[in-house]
Amino acid sequence: MSGQMSSTATVTELPRRRPTARQAAMVERLTEAAAEEIPAKGYAALTVRGVAAQAGVAPATAYTYFASKDHLVAEVFWRRLRALPSPRVDRRRGPAARVGSALNELTTFLASNPELAAASTTALLAADPDVKHVRDRIGAEIRRRIQTALGDDDGTAVLGALELAVAGAMIQAGMGHLPYRQLPGRVAEVAALLMKGRR
Repeated sequence: MSGQMSSTATVTELPRRRPTARQAAMVERLTEAAAEEIPAKGYAALTVRGVAAQAGVAPATAYTYFASKDHLVAEVFWRRLRALPSPRVDRRRGPAARVGSALNELTTFLASNPELAAASTTALLAADPDVKHVRDRIGAEIRRRIQTALGDDDGTAVLGALELAVAGAMIQAGMGHLPYRQLPGRVAEVAALLMKGRR
């Protein structure tokens, strides 16, 4: 997933008109309703129509913003990820410690929101162009967080491997092979191996 999500360090927004205040408020209303519905119903039972009802919005209106539940779930995940505090770079600490801290914030978020993480893992694999757009933004944000932590010690191979570790952990947890609560520890182990010698 990470390879698809983050093939470039920066992702430019698709040329779309800036939403009006009313449109932005509607998207916020729908994503907040979806964020409540996902833990309650899970991915399989979630529908755009159900989220619209929860938000008090006509289904036709909801579908003008989100043509599929995959797009809606991906947008919820993106907004939650973007709201996380930006990695703090303490130059007194080595790159391994900085990367460990940045990845811990990310994986703790996933472990604390297992229903959203599981739904997002499924949604982000969809071949929907709108999902791809959000997936690219998510990949760029994960890459930015890792690059920020690496700082001047950036290495393309290490960066790619760390991205792959995060994506692989999400997929394994989403398939039920790894409990979400174990994500922080397992990703930390992989990061420590990849960052060995970069104190």
